[in-house]
Amino acid sequence: MGSDLAPAGAATRRPEGFDDFVRSRGGALLRFAYVLCGDAHLAEDIVQEVLARMHPRWARVTVMDSPEAYVRTAVVRQFLSWRRRRSAGEAVVAEVPEPPGFEEPQQRVLARDQMWQLLAGLPRAQRAVLVLRFYCDLPDADIAALLDCRETTVRSQAARALARMRTMLGEVRGDG
Repeated sequence: MGSDLAPAGAATRRPEGFDDFVRSRGGALLRFAYVLCGDAHLAEDIVQEVLARMHPRWARVTVMDSPEAYVRTAVVRQFLSWRRRRSAGEAVVAEVPEPPGFEEPQQRVLARDQMWQLLAGLPRAQRAVLVLRFYCDLPDADIAALLDCRETTVRSQAARALARMRTMLGEVRGDG
């Protein structure tokens, strides 16, 4: 470790104002907080919280023997407080699960492109049935009326179309 993490009494220059202190020791405080928590963003939050609390009472802090030691102690206490708060409501996981139905934009584009290709491989009547059923969310009776056919025809066309799409998807993936 470098001299930035040296004990508080090792500093030879004693900044007089809050801004001077933050400019001269802010980086060292950030590194100190990072060593404590191992997370750069959390370290920034901890140091910012401590400095925000110190600012209004800085005049009282500077009359102490070692203002930096006082601030470091506050950083440690804030870190422990964050750890308690985090452990009470959050669980650490190896991988953040995605919300249901959420995919990366690239995956959505690929899936949409694949769907267009699968639909394009269907006969027009089957394609129309699937679009009306799944995209327009129409019941079979309405689809039959639009296509001027029976409801049983709509159901059989949908079943054939889905079976054909599964077959084409299997061929694309190399399943069969």
